[in-house]
Amino acid sequence: MATDSTPDERLLDAEVDIQARLGDQPLDFDSMQAISNIYRAASAVRRRAERELLAEAGLSWGGFTILWVLWVWGEMEAAQLASECDLAKGTLTGMVTTLEKQGRVQRTRMQSDRRRVTVALTPAGLKTIEQLFPQFNDFEGKMSGELTVAEKHELARLLRAVTTNASV
Repeated sequence: MATDSTPDERLLDAEVDIQARLGDQPLDFDSMQAISNIYRAASAVRRRAERELLAEAGLSWGGFTILWVLWVWGEMEAAQLASECDLAKGTLTGMVTTLEKQGRVQRTRMQSDRRRVTVALTPAGLKTIEQLFPQFNDFEGKMSGELTVAEKHELARLLRAVTTNASV
């Protein structure tokens, strides 16, 4: 990391490089930094979670997300599950196939329309997510460990605002 004036104002090397390259242009650098850092933070957290926690359980980020969504909201149609997990239907199909081979989920054809399927946790999938989620929550605490509780609340609020704007 490159440093600027105070520890809370530190810029990432990429931000310094971007300002050096594009600083003479009339761009909204504050918005660029805010949105770029959402992506950088999410990618960094995801890579670290996969490397330090999920790989040991034989899961990708997407596989973990599928288990978590099914754990919280229960069995659901594949199209809805893809939407809830923010995955393309084709991507979800491959991930569900992997989880099914691991014995963690099962697909069932809907009686009303045999082309549609629902996805549910198996007992093994339930055991996996129940054992893994407390560890994942500890990981979340480590990733946000330098923030105060008030800062975590503020960050969550600010990210909700960006999410709402992006969802319109």
